Formats: sequence, C-alpha cells, structure tokens
Amino acid sequence: MRVIVIAVLIGLVGIVAVTQSLFVVDETEQVIILRFGEVRNVHTVPGLYTKAPFTDTVSVYDKRILRIDAPPVAMPDKDKQNLVIDSYARYKIVDPIRFRQTLRSEQEARSRLGDIVTSILRDEVALRERSEIIGAKPVLDAAGNPVVGEDGLPQIEGTNTRSEILEQVLRRVKERVAGQNFGIQVIDVRLKRADFPDSVTASIYTRMRAERNRIATRFRAQGDEQDLQIRADANKRRDIILAEADRKSSELRGSGEAEAIRVLAAAHNQDPEFFAFLRSLETYKTIISQHDILVLSTEADIFEFLQGPGQAAPSSSGK
Repeated sequence: MRVIVIAVLIGLVGIVAVTQSLFVVDETEQVIILRFGEVRNVHTVPGLYTKAPFTDTVSVYDKRILRIDAPPVAMPDKDKQNLVIDSYARYKIVDPIRFRQTLRSEQEARSRLGDIVTSILRDEVALRERSEIIGAKPVLDAAGNPVVGEDGLPQIEGTNTRSEILEQVLRRVKERVAGQNFGIQVIDVRLKRADFPDSVTASIYTRMRAERNRIATRFRAQGDEQDLQIRADANKRRDIILAEADRKSSELRGSGEAEAIRVLAAAHNQDPEFFAFLRSLETYKTIISQHDILVLSTEADIFEFLQGPGQAAPSSSGK
C-alpha cells in the first residue's frame, strides 16, 4: 500500500513538472521567458516549447496590429475656434523585451501612446483652418463667390488637407516613439470625427434652421414667380388661340355668305320669275299670319302672285 501511494505521488509530481515545463506559442503571440524577473528567452515562432518548471514564467504579448482609441478632446484651430477631435492609432509590438521594460502592458501603451498622439495632433490642429481639418472647402466661381447648388446650399468639394495633416502627425508620432524606444512600431493615425463642441451645438442648429428658412423662402418666391409667368403665358396663348379662332370663323362665315350670295345670284339668273315668286312666298310667310286681314292695292308688287299661279296682276303700264 505504501508503494502505491509513493508511486501515485511520483506520478502526480511528474505530471505537474511536465505541465510546468511545456507551453504553447500561438501564431498571434510572442512570448518572453523570465527567470526571477530576468529575461531568459524570447519566442516569436508558433510551436510547443519547454521551460524550467517552477522557476521560469511566461509573459505573452500580442503580435498582431493593436488599436488605441484616444479620448475625444476639444482642440482650438488656427482661428481659436474649438473642434472636438476624436482620433485613434494603430501600432505593433516589434521588440517585446523593450516593450516590457518601458510600457510593461498594453493598457500602459494605450495611455502613453494616446497622450503622444493627442499632443501632436493638438499642435497640428492649432496651425490649420477649420476647412483644412475637415478636409472640405466651398466651390468658388471665377469671381471668388461660393457656388450654390440646386438645393440652395453652397457646393462643397473634398480636399487632401486632412490626409496631409494626418501624415504629418504620423511622422512626428513615429519620431517621438522611436526616440523613446518603446519597442513598438506606429502603423497609422486616423481621425474618427471632427465636430463642434456641445456648447455651440444649439447656436449651430439655430443658424442651420435660419439658413434652411432662407432657402425655403427663396424657393417659394421663385415658385410664385414661375407661377405668374406660366399663368401669363397660358393666358397669352389662350387669347391668341381665341383671336385666331375668331379670325378663321369670320373668314369662313364671310366665305359662306359670299358663296350663298353667289349661288343665290346664279339661281336668280337662271329663272328670275321663279325666284321672284319664291321671295314673295317667303315674304307672305313672314308678314301674314292666319288671323291677319290685308287690304292691298292691285297695283302693289306683293299682290302680283296672289291672283293665282300664272295670273299676275296687271301693271300700271298696261292700263
């Protein structure tokens, strides 16, 4: 029984010794082996490694590109007007031994590098105008006046000024980091946003509303002007169409009356006596009703066809 217990204890000690002696380096990691606080070895290649049990400790650092989000800070521009700048940076640990000696942890690296980026960015922002920081400027015409689009707002075009500022910031950050030898390599510095402080937001919104109201008023005035012009053009075309219709109507009416007179004259010339008879009948129909009593002279022209068909009244010349 005693032998079994000893064997079990030896087995447990062996298992613990093996687990304390072996460790794995992932492909995203780089490892420093420390013995009583002193660096004994560095492993950057992934694989299975051994170390002295109980005396050696393993410090793991990320081998990937890491990101630092600097807190938003109000920075004055060239015109002493504040802008809230929100930035971030990316870096990579290239010397884990030096990184451990200077920064020790990623949290400390975020704090120190964030302060460096904010300080240099503040210096660069103070030398630039707001349009340069934002990376846009209004489009100007040949006279130097802002060009207004169809929506009534000034047209804006993008510029490379923000990229130029960030390139300058990145260069200075790299120089400072290299001078302090943190064991890291700064990859990039970027801006997430450049906005106005909360203290001036209300006044900005008020100005924006006033600008939109001005644009709306101008659009309404333009609409009213176009409405008047369209109505005037429509009334003018209507008057022209009506006048043209009256002219054509008069021409057609005159042509019809002329044709009627011509046909009537032609018919009269073919049989004047029959024409005189028809005209007399029309006259009788107009002036004589069923209850009228006429007293006519036999010499009257209207009495000519009352004698009967073919019996004309004697004329005064035949007496």
